[in-house]
Formats: sequence, structure tokens, C-alpha cells
Amino acid sequence: MKALSLQVTYRKGKPIAAYLYLPRQPGDKADSTKEPVEGLLVDYAGDGRPIGIEIRSPGYVSIEQINQVLDDLGIGRIPAEELGPLRAA
Repeated sequence: MKALSLQVTYRKGKPIAAYLYLPRQPGDKADSTKEPVEGLLVDYAGDGRPIGIEIRSPGYVSIEQINQVLDDLGIGRIPAEELGPLRAA
């Protein structure tokens, strides 16, 4: 996967969790996880590359916090409209 991809899990029309897939190679699996910001967990492949961000409470984590983590990882910010599903319903 070369692009970012967002998967959101809903319950009764409200987002309860989400996962932001980061660019990864086929077969990549999470080897370790770190929590740079409360509510955001970054998964790392065995070679230390970040491969995904778990968003544990989409309603309590801001888009700015997500973009700051992406900046810190060297991935760069994504437009707020790409994260719009986190604010749906």
C-alpha cells in the first residue's frame, strides 16, 4: 500500500475507533506499539517503520493531534477532509 487509508468502526452511527493505515510493504505486521499522544497508538514494523495509527477514541482526539503525530513520524500532514469520517454523525 502506497497511500494512507482510514478505516472507521461505527456503533449506532457514531465512530468508536479508527485505524489510519500508513504506507507499508506487503507482509508488514506490527512488531511494537507506542503511544505518542493519549488515545493514539502507533504500530511499527520489525524494522522500525511506522505502519499504522490506532485512533482509540475518535471523538476525543483532534485532527491537529493526528497531523502532529504524522509530522513527528516524517509522513506529513493530511488534509482535514481526509479525516472527515472521524467527525461523522
